[in-house]
Amino acid sequence: MELIHTSTGKRLYRDGNRLIKSFDESYSKAGILNEALNQARVEETSLNIPKVLGVSVIEGKWSLIWEYIEGETLEELMEKYPEKQDEYLNFFVDLQIRMSKEKVPLLGHLRDKMHAKISASSFPATVRYDLHVRLDGLPRHKKLCHGDFQPSNVIITADGTPYIIDWSHATQGNGSADAARTYLIFKLQGKDELAEKYLKLFCNKTDTAIQYVQRILPIVACSQSVKKKPEEQEFLAKWVNVVDWS
Repeated sequence: MELIHTSTGKRLYRDGNRLIKSFDESYSKAGILNEALNQARVEETSLNIPKVLGVSVIEGKWSLIWEYIEGETLEELMEKYPEKQDEYLNFFVDLQIRMSKEKVPLLGHLRDKMHAKISASSFPATVRYDLHVRLDGLPRHKKLCHGDFQPSNVIITADGTPYIIDWSHATQGNGSADAARTYLIFKLQGKDELAEKYLKLFCNKTDTAIQYVQRILPIVACSQSVKKKPEEQEFLAKWVNVVDWS
């Protein structure tokens, strides 16, 4: 096996035409099995998704085994060919819109997940209450939501086929909330110009008011704060605190 990527608590290995994702003890068995289940359910859509090949314990660590997809991520292509950024961004948004048209009725609901994260956050009760009310006021959709849709999670093969990876946060719910999450990811990465371009493009293509997505941002920022990454907390608090008090 060839180690190809390391992140906190996880390691990715390539073993021929298989990709092995190994987890350390900080990840629960339930969470790992849920990730495999999410991906297996999304495989049943018309999207290109690496197939789950197995769940195993390898060298004492719970591991997920998928098809290995040969190609470059959209993030790598955007960095390699900056002059094509607008073209790639259009492709990215079109793929997200296509994804949101899929239905996966057995996935958990984004609304339930967000309510749980708001409750688990460290913001004052008054702020949490307002966010719960704001979340309940959103239209109740059942669109496929990725939960971490960003260019690094789209692999483009040699023939131009896009594969969407990393479905650990997949839910069904409001597609604009998924877009708000993507916008926030770009902002957290310091890609402010790209974030604004993305949001305008998404809203134009879906005929969605920018203000509607912006109204969801405090909810998404609150849910991200639960990860307790010290370098993000001040930034996220500013987003959460733009809540309009009535």
